[in-house]
Amino acid sequence: MCDLINEAGKVKLLALDVDGILSNGQIIYDANGIETKAFYVQDGVGVKALKKYGIKTAIITGRKSPMVEKRAKEIGIDYVVQGRDDKLVALNELLADIELSLAECAYMGDDLPDIKALQSVGFSATVPNAHQEVLSRVMMVTSRTGGMGAVREVCDLILKGHGVYDDYIQQYVL
Repeated sequence: MCDLINEAGKVKLLALDVDGILSNGQIIYDANGIETKAFYVQDGVGVKALKKYGIKTAIITGRKSPMVEKRAKEIGIDYVVQGRDDKLVALNELLADIELSLAECAYMGDDLPDIKALQSVGFSATVPNAHQEVLSRVMMVTSRTGGMGAVREVCDLILKGHGVYDDYIQQYVL
């Protein structure tokens, strides 16, 4: 765990896939054919905590969804890239724009389109129900699944790596 915390301490940007990471991976249509997604509140608190300590966040997803834009705005995601199947190309373009390296980036993804990005960053994480090929190629597998606190686990680890976790928690306790 110490090595993971040390690696997480180098992270300046956390990039997230959506389906299976920020959400549980289900695509639900209501009776009118409107797509809905569910997001986990604790993940949002974790993303906001990263922002407080100057760690940038991004979403890189292959699908396009107005719910993703809404959730990203609500929790303060810095960069949203939608409709991009080649996650590594999209990530490299984003990093070039904000002048960060892959080594300074963490990426969370759960399926085959995420593998190249996961293999290229300084810190990679996935969820326990990720595709088997993803599970074998990441540094960290969270204990929680996507849309149920997995992102929060990684956010907390990054805060620990930066040495600010205890400071962050102190604002909530007596």
